[in-house]
Amino acid sequence: MTTHKFLFFSIFFFFTILSSSQQKLGVSVSGEVTENSGQTIPYATINIEKTDLSIISDENGKFIFKNVKPGKHVLKIKAIGFSTQKKHIEVLASNVSFSVQLQSELNQLESVTVLGRSQTDKVNKQAYSVTAIDAKKLHNSTLDLSHALDRVSGVRVRESGGVGSKSELSINGFSGNQVKFFIDGVPMDNFGSSFQLNNIPINLADRIEVYKGVVPIWLGGDALGGAVNIVTNSKPRTYLDASYSFGSFNTHRTTINAGYTAKSGFTTEINAFQNYSDNNYWVNVEAADLYTGEYFPNARVRRFHDSYRNETVIFNIGITGKKYADKLLFGFTAGENKADIQTGARMTSVFGKVYSTGNILMPTVKYQVKDLFTKGLNVNVTGNFNFGEEQNVDTVYRRYNWFGDYRELVGLGGERSRTLRKFKNNNGIATANFTYALGLRHSFMLNNTFNTFDRKESDELVPESLVYKQPKKTQKNVLGAGYKFDYNEKWSTSVFIKNYSLKSTYSESYNPSGTTGDIAYREHVNNKNLVGYGAASSYYLKHNLQLKGSFEKSYRLPTPEELFGNVNNNIAGNIGLEPETSNNFNLGFSYQTSFKKVNAMTFDVNLLYRDATDFIRPELNLNQTMVTNVNQKGVTNYGIDGEVRYSYRNRFTAGMNMTYQNLRNMTKYEPNENFVSLWYKDRVPNIPFLFGNLDASVFFYDCIKKGNNLSIGYNFLYVHDYYLSWPSRGTKDGKLDIPQQFNHDLNAVYTFADGKYNIAFECKNVLDNKLYDNFSLQKPSRAFNIKFRYFFTKSNK
Repeated sequence: MTTHKFLFFSIFFFFTILSSSQQKLGVSVSGEVTENSGQTIPYATINIEKTDLSIISDENGKFIFKNVKPGKHVLKIKAIGFSTQKKHIEVLASNVSFSVQLQSELNQLESVTVLGRSQTDKVNKQAYSVTAIDAKKLHNSTLDLSHALDRVSGVRVRESGGVGSKSELSINGFSGNQVKFFIDGVPMDNFGSSFQLNNIPINLADRIEVYKGVVPIWLGGDALGGAVNIVTNSKPRTYLDASYSFGSFNTHRTTINAGYTAKSGFTTEINAFQNYSDNNYWVNVEAADLYTGEYFPNARVRRFHDSYRNETVIFNIGITGKKYADKLLFGFTAGENKADIQTGARMTSVFGKVYSTGNILMPTVKYQVKDLFTKGLNVNVTGNFNFGEEQNVDTVYRRYNWFGDYRELVGLGGERSRTLRKFKNNNGIATANFTYALGLRHSFMLNNTFNTFDRKESDELVPESLVYKQPKKTQKNVLGAGYKFDYNEKWSTSVFIKNYSLKSTYSESYNPSGTTGDIAYREHVNNKNLVGYGAASSYYLKHNLQLKGSFEKSYRLPTPEELFGNVNNNIAGNIGLEPETSNNFNLGFSYQTSFKKVNAMTFDVNLLYRDATDFIRPELNLNQTMVTNVNQKGVTNYGIDGEVRYSYRNRFTAGMNMTYQNLRNMTKYEPNENFVSLWYKDRVPNIPFLFGNLDASVFFYDCIKKGNNLSIGYNFLYVHDYYLSWPSRGTKDGKLDIPQQFNHDLNAVYTFADGKYNIAFECKNVLDNKLYDNFSLQKPSRAFNIKFRYFFTKSNK
């Protein structure tokens, strides 16, 4: 099916349904469902007794009935985790609007809370395998977004070092670009090095949604192993949230989030943050004296060339709360960063002068409107274009060792490859999302995500080089259409279909005459067009026992970085990469219970199976300074992840999660070989297969002074040892591996009575254990941090 046919069919189907469902407007009854704290309750069920009228509140807890007959009525409001309420209303000639407050079923447990889950139940109730983190509960911590995600079952954050280092997320064994990131549903594919997951402060997020395997249609784009959606607080309000932290390795972080909304709907927002660190933490390495050759097999040294800084500002201005636009914001994101490069892809290479720089210059537009032209039609359109630039600087001809000593070499050269290479990716993304609700049970979705990439390169050291004049372009489009059926609050099922298309333009060198040094280039254009599909279903066996299952035949198109490389991230390009595909299956259940009035527990279990073809995975090059991505023809993965959480009153909460994943190479015959591969059925290397987290927090109220509160928390991480290369390669004693890891973190947060002032103290890696990640790159040693935060908000009701 071509993209144009698919687009025509989807739009025709969507608007045929739309045109057949116009309803005559009449007297309406509208409202909002909230809980005690004032937070809204999404997806509550509202019935008007003695009628067939029933509706489910939206994601903001709002609902509206049309054509309600005049008279006295009784509304019955139900939501999982809350006691059922009845509301008596009288409908006259004019519309009726009101709010209703539900009491949590856990109120009788003296305000028992499950940390990190209380405001995210509506996301976890979806049919997809999804976990939501309530980021607001972490705003006093010094965590960035990536380290907050590291506490979710099935998720591992993998880093190449300390603050600002390249990081990637692994969800149930699929990692890197197989996992897609979004901010408020907008893909982060083109945000560049100045705006990445591990330099964005946790205070920017309201919650974080982690989708494992199957990704909902409204999150556009191509994802093979899952997606992370960072949701900011988009409610119109006037507020200020400012914080500053400092800690070990000369680390400083500052965050300022502020917004103003006038009664007229005029809205302006600013989010600014900076990070700086010397990253001079202790590591254990193999080192040698440059002059005597003396060998030190386990030297403990400080990193000496790894400082990082970045500054980013996001500004938006526009209007909210209008009939023609719930939100219309024009914005601009600007930022820059500088990162010293201490090592190559492994720590066997050490550098002393190589560094990279980057910036982001990105105008944006966001438009949202509900009930456009007709009740139930919601539209969300976004666009951005990044004009930012990246540069890699390697002009000093030296050889360093881990003691910081160096030897000056004669001539022109570099530590890795002499260069002043600059490139602009000229990367833009446009998204359009349409949803239409037909009555109470049927809804339709149409999503399109378009991405354009056109890299322009130069190097002032070789200004006439033809290498940098060759085209490196891609155009990617993902179009999806879906249907959702809801039966009361018990059963929900979604089905969807996606069309993926990729056009890549590049050049290859050849020798036209056969004469030495005669090099020319010929241009190539590759086109890929693929169709995927999937379904997800959820059913409540009881009000507190949910069963869910999902399937997707998913495709993931190679990224420009994988195709063309990125020296700043130690990545060599591979223009021959094929799109990867996977059949993803998930089956899970969730159960909540309480006992003896003061205890609450939740259980979540997810079973998974992945069957992937042309699986893209990183592989070291020959000198182990760079990584290149290759296709693994067949890879399967089956596993399980689970979490259990416990709360006692509002005094104590604890949770534990574990993940097991079994990624196996099912490529029986390597290319051009007739014999069975030596690595056939081997576990895929450089990917952890068993890991888990444990956390606990104790709360002390009226501490020192009435109204002041203190919490003390503990977090533990375990990762089982795993191999860097194929397990069948080499002898047992000669295998490179990443050893078993244990990490302990402690934190304490003190909050003053008015909630405006907060102080947090943290110790990470308390026992100073050795921690490793991709290709055995060492992570920071023990570190102490303190954070001061001021928060003020004013409701704009």
